[in-house]
Amino acid sequence: VVLLLLLVLSAVEIQRPRGVPLSKRQFYEEGKPFTCLDGTRTIPFDRVNDDYCDCHDGSDEPGTAACPNGSFHCTNAGFRPAFIPSSRINDGICDCCDTTDEYNSGATCQNTCRELGRKEKESLQKMAEIAKEGFLLKQQIIQEAKRGLEDKKAKLADVQTSKKDLEDRVEALRIVKETAEQPEKEAKERHLKAWEGKLKCETISTSMDCTDHHLRDIIKARNEFDEAERALREVDDQIRNLEKEISFDFGPNAEFAYLYSQCYELSTSEYIYRLCPFNRVSQKPKYGGSETNLGTWGKWAGPEDNVYAMMKYEHGTGCWQGPNRSTMVKLTCGKETVVTSTSEPSRCEYLMEFISPAVCQEPPSLDFGAHEHEEL
Repeated sequence: VVLLLLLVLSAVEIQRPRGVPLSKRQFYEEGKPFTCLDGTRTIPFDRVNDDYCDCHDGSDEPGTAACPNGSFHCTNAGFRPAFIPSSRINDGICDCCDTTDEYNSGATCQNTCRELGRKEKESLQKMAEIAKEGFLLKQQIIQEAKRGLEDKKAKLADVQTSKKDLEDRVEALRIVKETAEQPEKEAKERHLKAWEGKLKCETISTSMDCTDHHLRDIIKARNEFDEAERALREVDDQIRNLEKEISFDFGPNAEFAYLYSQCYELSTSEYIYRLCPFNRVSQKPKYGGSETNLGTWGKWAGPEDNVYAMMKYEHGTGCWQGPNRSTMVKLTCGKETVVTSTSEPSRCEYLMEFISPAVCQEPPSLDFGAHEHEEL
């Protein structure tokens, strides 16, 4: 929207001294003394753009290269306005697309602003269309996430109920097992006492016969108890995982929940990078070799006004004589869910670009055709 407004404003040329932006037009009134923008000095207006630097801030020479700290405003009608250092004025190189910086150098420049503006409008339209489609997908993702959350809550309640039944079963089987093991336990005690000379061998033989008689029942009781205990542990794990998913921060409307338990890969000439959102990031050589952990899930790490724009993965495999590897994942709006690039801006610190509809915001209504203006 801001870029579009700039395109519209820049299409209208309002008379002012060369190199002065429209926002500062009021400070340059022809026929009235000019006061340097830093307020240090007032000079006659005919000394503005006279190719001699009178103001310390360079504000009296917006259209010449006289002041080393000056800046020149390119109107760039039909495209985006821009500022360039005043040292680039009339240096033989075309910096402004409207050629206004080379008004007295003899350089052959072509005004490319209209073409650049056309291309930028097309790019903005394409971006707006992608944002619109991505936002619609996001709404579907949010609805699915809501249904998924309700399903998980219902499943959690069911599993918690089944846990109570399993706990009762484990306790019942524990009693059965201990009862079945009692003759064996008594036999072992008699055996121990016999070794200590407290009982005769005949007693031992009788008790061992008793143990052999109950051996099958003991094995069955132990197996059933072990199986019930194992089932109870699995239920506990299931409850922990469900509670984690239900309480996890998947965004304001759980729009990022669909990424959970998924993995996305990017293949380069040397490596295969793998991003498993909310879990870990890894790197594996393409033609053999072990996998390297580039970080495990840490937190959302975007700026304060958009915290869900970045993911941080930390405490990865240590670098040789360096820190542990870590990865920042930058999320941008798109119709697909895909890793688009990976780089290493600093040693052992990686940056991954990731596209997802979950990042898309509702785009404003843009009417590009209504802003076709001719330069005045």
